[in-house]
Amino acid sequence: MAPLVRIKPRREDLKPGECLCDHCPAKCCRYIALPVETPKKHKDFETLRWFLLHGNIGIFVEKKSWYLLVHSECRELLPDRRCGIYETRPQICRDYSTVDCEYDDDWTYDLYFETPEQIEEYAEARFTARGKNIRSPRPGLPMFKARPR
Repeated sequence: MAPLVRIKPRREDLKPGECLCDHCPAKCCRYIALPVETPKKHKDFETLRWFLLHGNIGIFVEKKSWYLLVHSECRELLPDRRCGIYETRPQICRDYSTVDCEYDDDWTYDLYFETPEQIEEYAEARFTARGKNIRSPRPGLPMFKARPR
């Protein structure tokens, strides 16, 4: 028997009174995004690189604001993807709305980093002096003198 394939309905196809959360994988309960200061100096990027050296961390930029993304599931998320403490959930959860949530899977970030190498490369490109080549210099070639005849 083939496995049952669950098709997620489009937001606009839900029936009146039907809850969007019934069809969602609860992405909003599987991470924490914390604003961080916009990096301005190379040293600031070293701190971001340090964050990325730890597990389950990402960094993204959205509308010129930088965020530390911590992939961590809420301990109150139930197997059915519902909240185990819905009636007493934190205010941030109460303020969250399905009107502009991630259900539609079309979220993209202006910038997204998931490895320390990515942020390092970005910082290197950003802080390289204008006109200065970031590539290694050409190796010096020995000069050949013409033999006297």
